[in-house]
Amino acid sequence: MKEIGADSDGEGLRVCIVVAQWNAFVTHKLLDGAKSGLGERGVGADDITVAWVPGSFEVPAATRWAAESGRFDAVIAIGAVIKGETDHYEHIAGQAAAGIMETSQETGVPVAFGVLTCDTPEQALDRAGGGQGNKGDEAAEAAIQMARLRAQLA
Repeated sequence: MKEIGADSDGEGLRVCIVVAQWNAFVTHKLLDGAKSGLGERGVGADDITVAWVPGSFEVPAATRWAAESGRFDAVIAIGAVIKGETDHYEHIAGQAAAGIMETSQETGVPVAFGVLTCDTPEQALDRAGGGQGNKGDEAAEAAIQMARLRAQLA
C-alpha cells in the first residue's frame, strides 16, 4: 500500500493570496499569517503574489482568475465576514465559500479557504493571530499540502 500527502515543503511553489479589503483590521492579520506561513515552509517572497479585492463577495472571482492564469500552483482566499443585524452575513459567507470551492474543483488548482465567518469582531481577531492561532497560516499550509498532493496524483 502506498500513501501520499501531507508534504508541507513549499520550495519552488508559486502562490497567489487573494485578500478582501473589507474588515481590513482582520484580513491584514490573516495576510501576515499566510505570508509568514508560506515563507516558513519554503515559498520564496518572489513566488508570492497578493491580489486585493473589495470584499469577501469578490474573493471567488479573483481566485478564479488567478487559478485560470496558469501562473500559480495554489491560491489562498482570505476574507472576514462578521455577522451583523441583517441576513447579509449568510449571503456573503455562503456565496464566498461556494465560489471558492467551485474554483478549486473546476480549475484543478488548490484554493485554500482562509475566509473567516464569525459572529463578532472579537471572534475574528481571535482567529487572526489571537488565542485561536492564525487561520491565514493554516490556509498557507493547506495550500502547500494540496499543491504537492495534486502534483503527486498527476
